[in-house]
Amino acid sequence: MGEASTEKQPIFSADAGIHISAAPFDVYAVISDLPRSGEWSRECRGGAWITGEPAAVGSVFRGDNVRATDVVGWAPVVRGEWTTHAEVVAAEPGRTFRWAMCDSAGRRQQSVWGFDIAPASSGGGSLLIHHFRMDSPTEGIRVIVSEMGPAEKERFFAEWGDKIADDLSATLRRVKDVIESA
Repeated sequence: MGEASTEKQPIFSADAGIHISAAPFDVYAVISDLPRSGEWSRECRGGAWITGEPAAVGSVFRGDNVRATDVVGWAPVVRGEWTTHAEVVAAEPGRTFRWAMCDSAGRRQQSVWGFDIAPASSGGGSLLIHHFRMDSPTEGIRVIVSEMGPAEKERFFAEWGDKIADDLSATLRRVKDVIESA
């Protein structure tokens, strides 16, 4: 008789990958430069490091963001301009770069974005994987769904999950263009 799994399913979990014609350390130099993220992100327009050494574990980045009104347009998500704070939780040049979103009190939440890089198995270059995982509701998600019924919550999580997956793929295509056209 097997044991029941005690691992909780994440609220959101998505990843996408792309081949980039550049060495892993060169790819890392770009994706870990979060102030440049406006060059590839659909929502983050860049920002600034506000504590710590740029791109080092424990450093905090302020992201300047903008979201259009039609993104999951029926749900009460933030629209227009807003800022976020994120703490770097993994920084291994040429391998991985990850950051956790912080709540309004500056505490890390279980909402982590990241990139993993590996040498491509053939043809040179790198395989870049962009991923996101949210293990428990963030402060923002709790506000968004606070007045939703079960059917609305189910619809929101499905549509928001699709948005995240699409954003990851779009980001990778833009990162590839930025790196390969340099």
